[in-house]
Amino acid sequence: MSTGEALILAVLILPLFTAGVIYAVGRAPDVRETITLMAAIALAILCAAILARTAQGNPPELTLAAPLPGLKIAFQLEPLGALFALMAATLWAINSLYAFGYMRARREAHQTRFYMCFALAMAGVMGIAMAGNLFTLFVFYEILTFSTYPLVAHKGDEAARKAGRIYLGMLAGASVLFMLPGIVGVYHFAGSTDFVNGGLLAGKIGPVAASVLLVLLVFGTAKAALMPVHAWLPSAMVAPAPVSTLLHAVAVVKAGVFTLLKVSAYIFGADLMAATPATQWLIWVAAATIAIASLVAMSKDDLKARLAWSTIGQLAYITSAALIGGAAIAVGELHLLMHAAAKITLFMCAGAIYVATGISRVSEMRGLGRRMPLTFAAFLIGSLSVIGLPPLGGFWSKFLLIATSFEAGQTITAWAMIASSLVSMLYLLPIAILGLMPPKGVMPASFTFPGGAPRLSLTPLAITAAGCVLLFFLADPVLDFLQPVAGGAP
Repeated sequence: MSTGEALILAVLILPLFTAGVIYAVGRAPDVRETITLMAAIALAILCAAILARTAQGNPPELTLAAPLPGLKIAFQLEPLGALFALMAATLWAINSLYAFGYMRARREAHQTRFYMCFALAMAGVMGIAMAGNLFTLFVFYEILTFSTYPLVAHKGDEAARKAGRIYLGMLAGASVLFMLPGIVGVYHFAGSTDFVNGGLLAGKIGPVAASVLLVLLVFGTAKAALMPVHAWLPSAMVAPAPVSTLLHAVAVVKAGVFTLLKVSAYIFGADLMAATPATQWLIWVAAATIAIASLVAMSKDDLKARLAWSTIGQLAYITSAALIGGAAIAVGELHLLMHAAAKITLFMCAGAIYVATGISRVSEMRGLGRRMPLTFAAFLIGSLSVIGLPPLGGFWSKFLLIATSFEAGQTITAWAMIASSLVSMLYLLPIAILGLMPPKGVMPASFTFPGGAPRLSLTPLAITAAGCVLLFFLADPVLDFLQPVAGGAP
């Protein structure tokens, strides 16, 4: 077995092994959490090694099985997948540290199950990131869906059970009704589902059939939350804050838009995407999603609901990049990274506020920043990155997405992105600014948790806020690494 094959196996097996160990030591919380954190750090190191090999032009490959001719369980790294894997593993480590403080402070039940499902979900994410074909990606996509269902329904009350039913019903239903037939269609026309430079379907399919397959795959990938298959995402906000960070920054939604980027780059290819009639109206659907989600976010008083609707809009930025294709693919992956760092910061801040005060409504947070300056300062940094202002990482990805949209002749999409950025100033900045201002006549809420949010919940949000600034200076190296995708080379 080669070193590359061993790396892929290690990345796949480590989260699964970790889940088993967590179950075995579940009665020893300190041991359980230490193992979780060590496994997450080890996974990030392994993913960094894979990214380094990919950057050197020696991406690892592994084929596990071939149940049918042209249909394999296979893994092959390329820049999109290598970067996504490293991002997810790194944020798992940070989010795990945050979860230790949050879950203990809230005295949440079933914590062993919680950390087990986290580990299983990361196995799904790693499989998606490293998949060498659409069939393999689909298998791990479903693993991710079912492993995160217990996290959404974690609280066990009626609201959580209802959210869990919506979550599982929409994601699994879309996969079976749309995504799976789309994959079967790809196999029918191409004889395989392999990811191929320039597009597996290029020259093998007509415009009508290509339109049908594209629609099936886009709406079948409901984790991307493109309207109208988006309702699962806001309803899932009943879950604990560490789950929200997993859903919105690390795993689920990013796996959705990552899938669309891979389909665009390696199943359709730039030329076929441009020649497919359905591409244009799907781009308009994405533009409408950007605009509508931003307006709905502005109307929400519940902080997590506001952030959830913001995520729906931001995901549509990346979906737009996937549909435009070509050079936009690399920019879409850049925005995936920038948004992950910013949105995990915002959700961790929301959780810290809730742990410390029990407050979840924006209207009740005026003056609270005086008592929680670190949390609200981090929230301001994350907000500025989501809005797309320098010197935060989100500036570069948004600027380039807007510029790429104009260059591609997608004026409606570009203006939808600009309008969304302006609206996001109205629903994000007041939270941080008013929170840091003195209250008018009403004292800010007292801490319900002694001393405010636990340090284990504050340290991670400070790290990711700093990451938002650091990423502003790393945009060029990231784009250089992704350049082969934009150019259609491995």
